[in-house]
Amino acid sequence: MSSRTIASGFNAFINVVGSALAVSAATRQYRQPGDKDLKRLGIDPDQFHGIRRY
Repeated sequence: MSSRTIASGFNAFINVVGSALAVSAATRQYRQPGDKDLKRLGIDPDQFHGIRRY
């Protein structure tokens, strides 16, 4: 495994963790998270934005 492959894999992991933190912070503050972060986590933004708080 080359160092370039390891670095890109680590970068992808950091991006996913960053998106998870961004979505978590947004929902805790009762804001809608960004579509880009939701897509990176494999969540359909239209479905997510349709969720209502009860």
